[in-house]
Amino acid sequence: MKYLKISGLLILVALVGIQFIPTSLNQSEVVPPSDFMISNEVPEHIERKIRVSCYDCHSNNTEYPWYSTVQPMAWILEDHITEGKEELNFSEWDDYSSRKKRSKLRSVKSQIESNKMPLSSYTLLHRDAVISEKEKKMLLEWLETLEAR
Repeated sequence: MKYLKISGLLILVALVGIQFIPTSLNQSEVVPPSDFMISNEVPEHIERKIRVSCYDCHSNNTEYPWYSTVQPMAWILEDHITEGKEELNFSEWDDYSSRKKRSKLRSVKSQIESNKMPLSSYTLLHRDAVISEKEKKMLLEWLETLEAR
């Protein structure tokens, strides 16, 4: 019983202690001219859906949820954002070569078609990020026209 109390106390101290370990925030003051929305003159209804469903993990400006200040969730979020931006960063869209842009567009279309993006773990907590069948059709059609440019 004594070991159980000591173990419980150590776990509690560790949980409180990790709250003081900071994480870096993925937020920028300005939208760069290289941003996907600026460089492609995206229609408002498409822009809204992409921002809500994609930009938190795939841009330089995340809108953080309430639980983002609680460890270990902050570390998990930071890791997801880092991985997402390594794969595709909409804030740096115009910095990609034409070939890379086409490749990224094909990948985005494929991910949306197969319901791999946005991640189900993300849409579980962000219901507005869910892409309905109607929205999926709209996004895919618009991405097709963008790819054809």
